[in-house]
Amino acid sequence: MSLSPALKTAIQHAAATHGGAKAAMVEALKLVQEAEGWVSDAHLKEAADVLGVTPAEIDALATFYSQIFRSPVGDTVILLCDGLSCYLCGGDAVRDAVMSKLGIGFGETTPDGKFTLINICCVGGCDRAPVALVGPERKLVGPLTPDDLDALIGGVSVGGTP
Repeated sequence: MSLSPALKTAIQHAAATHGGAKAAMVEALKLVQEAEGWVSDAHLKEAADVLGVTPAEIDALATFYSQIFRSPVGDTVILLCDGLSCYLCGGDAVRDAVMSKLGIGFGETTPDGKFTLINICCVGGCDRAPVALVGPERKLVGPLTPDDLDALIGGVSVGGTP
């Protein structure tokens, strides 16, 4: 399936307003992902063609950023911080509990397609460690404990985070 004309126009607009094609590559990837849910090889090539850059140039960015998904993801993405503060505040217990509860490891999606679990470098929530970014809005939730998982997976605020 091809990128829609509206999406191609949005990518061209990004190039015009972000300082040129190369400066707009991340924005183009975000636009594709927002529209498609992830960035397939075909969509990456189309975005590169629209921008006038090589697929290799844009793929280098896509594979560098952990929030650009190069394979399909579940309805809810849980980006679990594996930074030092989270680890020191019990992040390993939260990680183990999430993996056990969902029955998946990092980079995997539950068989029903509801959840994808991804480890991510520090997200800047050290004051609430351990934390995760959850859902399409990347809501920061924490501090997390293994007991918070039902609320986390159910989409309810946890750890006092509004």
